[in-house]
Parts: sequence; structure tokens; C-alpha cells
Amino acid sequence: MGELAHPGVDTYIDRLPPWQRDICTELREIIWEADTDITETIKRSVQPYFVLDGNVCALLATRDHINLFLYDPTVPDPDGIINQGEGNKTARAIQIYRGNLINHAPLLAVLRAIVSNNRAGGWRRIQRASG
Repeated sequence: MGELAHPGVDTYIDRLPPWQRDICTELREIIWEADTDITETIKRSVQPYFVLDGNVCALLATRDHINLFLYDPTVPDPDGIINQGEGNKTARAIQIYRGNLINHAPLLAVLRAIVSNNRAGGWRRIQRASG
């Protein structure tokens, strides 16, 4: 993972149970694949965030699943991978439970759409301009 990795994100993931560590590691690789300019940071003391011209997504491990928060409620989800937060005004999420497979291609498309919107000024600006 090398130069893209943030030591605080490494620490967060390393402290997780093996099944959660595996999920977070796979998500992290997909996030980096979405755009090589995405950077990692820690916000709220310990939570891993991935940013590029604004928040793209964040990881949160809970007792029985991993949340991948997606910070753009406007991106399309034709494959139905987003399973939490419909109607939320600022973000939606994908909850991934032990044993769930991560649907790589649709997640990559969602992340790339968020990055594209961020680079265009963010989803709020895009919404104002179109509406």
C-alpha cells in the first residue's frame, strides 16, 4: 500500500478483527483504484476518511459490520449496492457484513462518480447549477 497509506488508517485497520480487517483492506484498495489522487486522513480522532477535493468516503467498523459512508447522495446506484441512508441529504452508506462479497465494479463506479462530482465543485454546487 506504500505511499498512499496513512499511518492512522493503518493503525485503525490493524486493530480490527481479521474479518473486518480483510473487508477494510479490500475497500481501501478499491478506493485507491477509483483515483490515485485520493488521500487518506483521520477525522473525529480515529475514523479513516478518503478525500479528494472534499470527502469521498469514510470507514467505520461496528460490532457486526463495516460501514462505508459515501459523501455524495446524488450519485447513481444502478446496481443497488448502497443499502443505507436513502433520502439522507448529505451521505449514504454501504453496510458490509461478515461473509458478504464486495461488488467491485459497481462500487468503483460509485466512487469515481463521487470523485468526478468533487472535482466539478461538489454535489451541492452541481445541484444548485442544475436546479
